[in-house]
Amino acid sequence: MADIALRLWNDQDLWLLHRANTAEMTAHLNGPETDAEVVDRHARYLRYVETGEARMFAILQGTRAVGSIGYWHLRWNEHDVFETGWFILPEAQGHGLTRRALALLLDDVRRHRGARRLLVAFPETDNPASNAVCRGSGFRLLGTTTATFRGADLVMIEWVLDLADSAAS
Repeated sequence: MADIALRLWNDQDLWLLHRANTAEMTAHLNGPETDAEVVDRHARYLRYVETGEARMFAILQGTRAVGSIGYWHLRWNEHDVFETGWFILPEAQGHGLTRRALALLLDDVRRHRGARRLLVAFPETDNPASNAVCRGSGFRLLGTTTATFRGADLVMIEWVLDLADSAAS
């Protein structure tokens, strides 16, 4: 299996968001976005990378982009934290790429975290793959929460990782 790497999001990555915007890939996110929303998301990712507001990456397997991962600022439970999220295209799923990409992301976020100490993730409760990634990557399970996402309630599991803990990875 080819090594994986993270590459900062660039203008050529819009196709990844379109490929991930299917009923299958968004089943745990209350469904797909409109084409205009996908284009807007891409523009936000580019802006975030440019301004440093977030760090968004394409996940590369060899030279081929197979997904995306990133982290962004969030105010959560009265703390300034980072939130993370990811996706892997269907043809690349089931090979542990997300966990490997998250390990690379953790190295990056620790280098760029400033005063922020916590990284949180909120996979939907019925998303066993993403919850397994959190569990296997050193995140601590806090409980569940419900929020409106894409116009409907989404029940999510709250995971938190202390970035200052050098043993967490």
